[in-house]
Amino acid sequence: MAPPAAAAAVTLGGKGAALTPPAVYALSHGLADPAIDPSALQRLSTRGPSPQDIPASLRGLALSPPESRAAAAVLLNKLLVTAGDSSALVTAATATGLAGSLDLAAALPPASRDEAAVAAASAPVAVALAAAIDCCASPLVRVADAVAALSCEAARGDVAAFDVPTSGDGLSAKDEADVAADVKMLLFGSKLVGAAGGADAASFTKVPTVNGIFREAVRALHARVRIELNAPVKLGKRDAVQTGEGKEEALVALATQLARPVQAMLKLSVARARLCVARIDDAELRKKLTDGVEIDDLKGMLGKITIDSDAVSVLRGVYNSLLKFRDILAWEAAVAMAVIEMDSSIEKPQAGEENEAGSSTENPQASGEKPKGDKKSKKKKTLGKGTSAVLMLLRDHVTNGKEVLSVNSALLAEWGTELSLLFDPKCPRLVSVVDKVKEIVETNEVRRLPKIPKGTRDFGKEQMAIREHAFSIITGVFKMHGAVSLDTPVFELRETLMGKYGEDSKLIYDLADQGGELCSLRYDLTVPFARYVAMNNISSLKRYQIAKVYRRDNPSKGRYREFYQCDFDIAGVYETMEPDFEVIKVLTELLDQLDIGTYEIKLNHRKLLDGMLEICGVPPEKFRTVCSSIDKLDKQTFEQVKKELVDEKGISNETADKIGDLVKTRGPPLEVLLELRKEGSKFMGNAGSVTALNELEILFKALDKANAIGKIVFDLSLARGLDYYTGVIYEAVFKGTTQVGSIAAGGRYDNLVGMFSGKQVPAVGVSLGIERVFAIMEQQEMEKNQIRATETEVLVSIIGKDLILAAELVSELWNAGIKAEFKLTTRIQNHLKYATQSGIPWMVLVGESEISSGKVKLKNLAASQEEEVDRTEFAQVLKQKLRNP
Repeated sequence: MAPPAAAAAVTLGGKGAALTPPAVYALSHGLADPAIDPSALQRLSTRGPSPQDIPASLRGLALSPPESRAAAAVLLNKLLVTAGDSSALVTAATATGLAGSLDLAAALPPASRDEAAVAAASAPVAVALAAAIDCCASPLVRVADAVAALSCEAARGDVAAFDVPTSGDGLSAKDEADVAADVKMLLFGSKLVGAAGGADAASFTKVPTVNGIFREAVRALHARVRIELNAPVKLGKRDAVQTGEGKEEALVALATQLARPVQAMLKLSVARARLCVARIDDAELRKKLTDGVEIDDLKGMLGKITIDSDAVSVLRGVYNSLLKFRDILAWEAAVAMAVIEMDSSIEKPQAGEENEAGSSTENPQASGEKPKGDKKSKKKKTLGKGTSAVLMLLRDHVTNGKEVLSVNSALLAEWGTELSLLFDPKCPRLVSVVDKVKEIVETNEVRRLPKIPKGTRDFGKEQMAIREHAFSIITGVFKMHGAVSLDTPVFELRETLMGKYGEDSKLIYDLADQGGELCSLRYDLTVPFARYVAMNNISSLKRYQIAKVYRRDNPSKGRYREFYQCDFDIAGVYETMEPDFEVIKVLTELLDQLDIGTYEIKLNHRKLLDGMLEICGVPPEKFRTVCSSIDKLDKQTFEQVKKELVDEKGISNETADKIGDLVKTRGPPLEVLLELRKEGSKFMGNAGSVTALNELEILFKALDKANAIGKIVFDLSLARGLDYYTGVIYEAVFKGTTQVGSIAAGGRYDNLVGMFSGKQVPAVGVSLGIERVFAIMEQQEMEKNQIRATETEVLVSIIGKDLILAAELVSELWNAGIKAEFKLTTRIQNHLKYATQSGIPWMVLVGESEISSGKVKLKNLAASQEEEVDRTEFAQVLKQKLRNP
């Protein structure tokens, strides 16, 4: 934001201090003077100058005085921070000379080779211009939204234009939603906004999108400018000239990215102002205001900016377009103010008034009574609470508190000029305008609802009840098979995770460098388990883990960035297919006991899959990448997969067709196994395939004996894209009406532990996609309408407000191991309603008559039966009834 008016100096080179765009702007316009931090001055060299050549990028530049001052300030700060960061030779004469005159020419030619390198590498002119753009654009982020809201009031626009939905699935733009929410906060309580309708409505419906993109562009430029202002130049092998050119190109790219929404906002501003003008009754004034700006003059502005060849010209062009937008925005604000001022049906906000939304502030008679015979006066319409405050600020600035007697084109021109000066960072009152708008949108009585990151979810009480029930079933199955619980950190060293997931490695969430360790959030629970086994030199372990994992995916329906996985793994050396059988048996037990409905488990063998690719003529080095394409066959047609294989992965059409013929093979395990092993089968001529088929025969016969083969489908299209699978692979798919896709997957990974320790520990496991299982269970419970958020068995209902009595009674139930709640209210209907809505089966009713008789009334809600029992026995009676319903 703009620097304080009282700021007399900007200190440069101090430890912990940072040069800001507003400070550069203040220095460039003489609003502040530079001062070198004393400690920085001590680090400078007192050696005599040894003049160097002026860097080519700084030769022959025709800079205006403000541009020269800004560039000098940037260069001075760069020289000081570079000298403090390294042993760079920066002379005190150069630094003090720059601080004394703030003229870029005073630093040229450089007094040392290091100074020349800093001057070339830091691109001071481009950075100074970018800082000016940043300083002017940043306050307009808030001002543009406020002016759009004011125009919406004046033009009676449609507030529905700012109903921008947000999505946790990442299907909404954050800045767009924020702009919409801010404008709605400004308009809150308005009795003016309605329906603009027709094509003109676009002038308001486009505001969230265009202003949101502007916010994003300003933020991106600001982040880069802050770095370029304060990062020291790294002197050494890198070419200083190329480094400077790279900085210029980056700033030009960001500035032109900002120029596009500026041009769009400029055109929208003109369109909104014309909508406001249309509401003026005076035809002559309407014509004068409409002719004031020609939209055709705005066309081609962006093209003129970007066609200039050098960075300085482009940045100047962007800066000038920003000044043009500022003038137009000021004109729009003036027009909106005039329309509101001239409309007698609008209640004008006055200083010191609260102007509560929807209230009328008409002056009553001194006695508080209306004169006899007067008709009831018509209520005037009020502005929004936020726009009222903005209007008062702007009106106070342009009128200096004087009353507006009449509005004409000359007055509007004067207002436009005054507001343009107000929106300039040189004006100290701009800070109060921006702060006021920020305060309104952040502290309005109807607060903007907070949001959660896209790809994440909150879970309510009913959902958590379902989840806890499911977790108890899952944990019970795991423990029945002798598995022990294990927990690992939510983040691992990045080196632990990389190279384990094939093409999916791009979805790993990396964390910021903390203390020299590069860490990433865990992608699954299998790799951390393998790391744990290797790190602790474990040779045999059967474990389960239920925890959250994270993937930097594009969120969509049913696809999240944070979700639970339930893993069951067996590590160690066993007989052939012994652990594989148990893991698949566990999977069938899980899905059966969760009672989610029909499912099938697709099964294949990685060695059989590799043998198939070898038979089809795929080179070994392409096995994994081809598998990742085949793995998409459950979502895409073979023609789509074939196109990817041929166009992107270099597989011939003939080879792709051979793959297509074989991956169609699927069916009952023993039948397909018999088909693949018959005489003449190509698989019987491949060593890896023969090994896989022999192992699968053992597995299928064991599953058959365990009555678990009925849900298994032998499917050669199953590929599972993860790189670490080495043997049997499987995937469970839900076959019901709820579309969730795969609900569990796993396989054998004999080499993963060895990747960490060099000691091979075979392992096999399965991961249940519990989030998708939850989706099925929630849908089923909603259809049954039987979701209970609590397990409360008894409600102790005190017909009154006696907490001491409630504490005594409910404590007896808790001590007896009964799940109970209590409620204090004199209205018995409130007790009954709460118990019914919560699904609580029993109530203990205690009123005055029960207290006096020493008894309590037990009510069975399901049977609608009541009985009185002795106060001293009620806990044991309830316990017996609950255990023997």
